[in-house]
Parts: sequence; C-alpha cells; structure tokens
Amino acid sequence: MTRFGLISTLLLAPMAALAQPAPPPGTATWFGLHYIDTSTEGAINGVRADETARIAMVEDFIAEDLTGRGFALTPPPAEAVAGILNPVRSNGADTKIARGMGSDYAIAGEVQKVSNLIQSVNLTLRDTETGETVRAGSVEIRGNTDDAFRRGYSYLLRNVIFREERKE
Repeated sequence: MTRFGLISTLLLAPMAALAQPAPPPGTATWFGLHYIDTSTEGAINGVRADETARIAMVEDFIAEDLTGRGFALTPPPAEAVAGILNPVRSNGADTKIARGMGSDYAIAGEVQKVSNLIQSVNLTLRDTETGETVRAGSVEIRGNTDDAFRRGYSYLLRNVIFREERKE
C-alpha cells in the first residue's frame, strides 16, 4: 500500500463508521464516567469537591440524554466493578458484566483533565454480544465549568455517538 493510500485509509475510516445509522435504543449498563487528572494542579492539590460534583452532574446529564433516546439504563453491581479501575479500558470486562446483566450495550466514559483550561471528554458504546465498539468519541472542551461539560457531552452525543447518515 502506498503512503497516500495508508493515510487516506486512516483518515477516511472514522467517516465510514459514522456513515452507519445511529445505534438503536436498547438496554444498557451505564458505568458512568472515570475521571483522570493528569494536571499539575491535581498532583499538588488532590481531588477537588467541585470537580467531583461536576462529574456526578454530567453523569446525570448523559443518563437523561440516553434515556430520552429510548435506552433503558441499569448501573452495574458494585461488587462486579470493584476491581475495575476504568471500564472504558477494562479489556472487555465492561461488556462481560453488561452481557451477564442481559444488557444490549455497555456504556462508559472518561474525563481527562489536562489542565484547568483543557479537558478531554470521551464516551464509548459497546455491543455486549460481540464486545465491539459501536460508537465512541472524544471532544476537547475549554474550561472547568458545569456549562462547559454539558456543552461538550451534548456535542459528543449529538454529533458523534448518535449522528445519523446524511442523505444528500
């Protein structure tokens, strides 16, 4: 494969994934968000109460959006996830747990704080039968506010996770 062919394939692969219809509603195990603080601020000052509250707020925001789209959400049993640090990067443990619960999907996200100004918000939706990622996306947001987090996840849900194929 030529260099141009490889680069074209890598650039167009995400577009092909988005050309598929949005995932149909179903039952889902909602693992919530895993918070990763890689900022210097976090290393020096530790966990901030406002950030902990913000993660809980945006988890509720995502759950409301998913429920509004017809997904029936169930949290995983605490004992099942006790040994998992991050469901998004659990080597399939998330889908195994969700499949055992009878769910169609395993849904989990991450928030990575790079600095107080830059956050990376991610969401992953996996099929429990195959373990394959149905949709996943990441958006960089500016600011460490409730509004910035809501806008970031709202954009991610509308324009990546549930983006429909455009008919032209």
